[in-house]
Amino acid sequence: MKTTRHATYNINYHIVWIHKYRYPKLTGKVKEAIDSVLKEIAEDKGLDIIDLEVQPDHIHLFVSSPPKHSPSLVVNWFKGISSRKFNHHYDFESKLKWARGYYVGTAGEVSSTTIQEYIRRQKN
Repeated sequence: MKTTRHATYNINYHIVWIHKYRYPKLTGKVKEAIDSVLKEIAEDKGLDIIDLEVQPDHIHLFVSSPPKHSPSLVVNWFKGISSRKFNHHYDFESKLKWARGYYVGTAGEVSSTTIQEYIRRQKN
């Protein structure tokens, strides 16, 4: 569980997006650069990367976010900022381009029993 001034939360997003045309370009030094850029974005935005896997043609990101950020905003940050930073800071033979779509799913570790207990504690 994590907290902000006004909320206690456990919100985790599993985000997957692909390289445009699914070209297998996310390998070697490109993979290392993308990994570094994504971690920098998470730190700048106050997000916690739980797990990250850069595959040759797509990325799996498991990230925790406060409730004030919508899933689409988190995805836009990672895709948009990573593309701009990568293309600006790294000199590779081709530019990094993401496909327009993405997958996002939510995951948490709260059972119905935990929720019921939390509600009971609020009565007192």
